[in-house]
Amino acid sequence: MTLTVRVIAPDKTVWDAQADEVILPSTTGQLGILSGHAPMLTALDTGVMRLRASKNASWQAIALLGGFAEVDQDEVTILVNGAERGDSINLDEARTSYNEAQTKLNQVAAGDRQADIQAKQAFKRARARFQAAGGMV
Repeated sequence: MTLTVRVIAPDKTVWDAQADEVILPSTTGQLGILSGHAPMLTALDTGVMRLRASKNASWQAIALLGGFAEVDQDEVTILVNGAERGDSINLDEARTSYNEAQTKLNQVAAGDRQADIQAKQAFKRARARFQAAGGMV
């Protein structure tokens, strides 16, 4: 049996196809979904979702920018603030963005809570894009 997986961002549907296995970046850690999974609703963190269309296929990566996932009767619906398939991300650009975000995070002044939160969010987005593109972090 397979899962029907839909990844929907405000501006586009990033994935709408069958998959045998899905790994989601939930706010409590990585969450694996197989067919027959119990119904659930979970919050998603900024990170990389991985899915495999069949047992012999390679893993596909999608960078997710936070949202929610619902699993019900072998259907996985993922509503996110933003998403980008790893195979559409330029690895060199993602690496540069990751390094820049890491530098900015390290340069946040102590006690500047707003700048710290913004820098952490930018770093998480850059890291997710870099990982989805195939970069190792």
